Amino acid sequence: MNQAAEAFLNEVWTSIQEIYKKENQRINEIKDWSQLQVGIKDYLRVAWRKGELNWANGKIHVDVHEPYSWSDDSYKYEAGPYIEELTEEILMQEFFPALCERMESLFHSTDYDSHFFNYRFELVFEFEWEQSMQCHSHHFVNERKRESLKQALDQFIETKIMSELPIRPKEKDDFFFAHCLVNPDLMEQKQEVIEPLIQRLSEKMRSNKERCDSWTYYYTTALKGWADERFLVKFFDRTGYYGLDWALKPEQDRQELKAEELDFFLYIALAMGNKEPDTRKKFLDLAVQIGSKQAANYVKRGSGRFENEYKSTQIQASANDVLQAIDIRIVSEEEAAYGEALDFINGLLREGFPKGYKLKLKSSEKHYLPVKKLAKSGLHQFFANASRYPVLYPKIAEYAELAMEAFAWYGDVEPSEKSVMPGTYAVLALGLSSNDYFPLFRRYMELVDTEHQSAQDDFAIAFIEAHGVTVENMPVLVSLVLGSSDSAKPLKNITIDRAELVDALIGELAAMEDYLRETVIYRLFGGNKKLAQAVKKESSPIKDKLAQLLALVE
Repeated sequence: MNQAAEAFLNEVWTSIQEIYKKENQRINEIKDWSQLQVGIKDYLRVAWRKGELNWANGKIHVDVHEPYSWSDDSYKYEAGPYIEELTEEILMQEFFPALCERMESLFHSTDYDSHFFNYRFELVFEFEWEQSMQCHSHHFVNERKRESLKQALDQFIETKIMSELPIRPKEKDDFFFAHCLVNPDLMEQKQEVIEPLIQRLSEKMRSNKERCDSWTYYYTTALKGWADERFLVKFFDRTGYYGLDWALKPEQDRQELKAEELDFFLYIALAMGNKEPDTRKKFLDLAVQIGSKQAANYVKRGSGRFENEYKSTQIQASANDVLQAIDIRIVSEEEAAYGEALDFINGLLREGFPKGYKLKLKSSEKHYLPVKKLAKSGLHQFFANASRYPVLYPKIAEYAELAMEAFAWYGDVEPSEKSVMPGTYAVLALGLSSNDYFPLFRRYMELVDTEHQSAQDDFAIAFIEAHGVTVENMPVLVSLVLGSSDSAKPLKNITIDRAELVDALIGELAAMEDYLRETVIYRLFGGNKKLAQAVKKESSPIKDKLAQLLALVE
């Protein structure tokens, strides 16, 4: 071997061994491995980065994991004068093949912890010359490890995914399972293969909100990773801030478009919708750029499963289930227009249109419900406008019954404290307008996710302002405070100063568990201590009734 190439190789190899020794000690300390993780290290980049003034005054850079384009976590080493003797031919014909040989031997050896190397490994070499860059890469595969992982995955699906509850995977397995699903070495990359497994585990996690959200994040991230790293890079170059945008490559630089890969990419684009609607739209637009007629139809008309347009003298409406969006233009501000709009939306929901849609409303009337935390969105405005017409209440109530779903969210705002469950605006509008819909109001409060939604904290204030505090509406008031989030504060300006009101409250609390009683007392009186103070201040008969109430929570 050329002496300069040999000196360079020895320098690089010594550096790699030093780094790997430290990494192996760290990996050896890990005890709780997932059965779907055969190893960690799957990437190594060795690079020569030229000096600022003289390319030969640069440094050797070693990366043991694939770096982000905007970061520099490389291990850096000095090199000897041999650097100036190297040529592109020497590097390509002598240095890199020798580095590959050593690396492949190490990759298949037992020198390190059994989990040190993954089953697949990529070696990258880059050398910066004064005016150019020399790049080479090589992949190694440990078939024994790959087959072992494939068998573990098959067994995992059979015993942990397809089995009946209460059997679920361990939390540590969720991440690795999600990434196994989008690994073509392990699974066919087809919607009919992957989607049932995702939905099966999602269903098993449904009763555990935190776990369900975590699983959704893992599989969404994995699907997005497949789109970015295995598909889009074949046709687009990364551009923009942090490389988050894509620019179409010249036609001659694009790889051949395979129908099965495009189909899977379109499936991923649609799967992004619930959590990342902007990503869904971006992916569909990118698919259009490479000639996908299906993507163009999705953007323009939706999936085709639903009536996507309605026009009359009263309204103009359109719907797109893929983009999970409804557009309503009120031509004539009157009862009939909102009635037709409600019929259009209700018909969509009956057919299975996504409940977490967003609505774009064009209306000259801008009414909103008297709750501070509610977003002033098109959805909010629509139901506040429609609720001005009592004859439409049955249609609004039908909408609420169709739309309400626990652990679901409208898409009318970015995920935030203003996110609300489908049906929220309709239920609130009815509950504030008529006592005929108090049972609906109560059902909503039983469904609402008190851990992840807080807009309902102010519903009780609006309810009291609309209906006051009476014996008849005490059950609704109690349900409103019980459905509030943990951050809800005591209600202000509420008066429970008659014996019959306290009796009604006692009747509601009698069958409750202690922690629920304490929640109600906190929201209505400010807590047990303040209720005790009220008992001391009042005179009979209200004093006696409040004492009975206090006895329930002491």
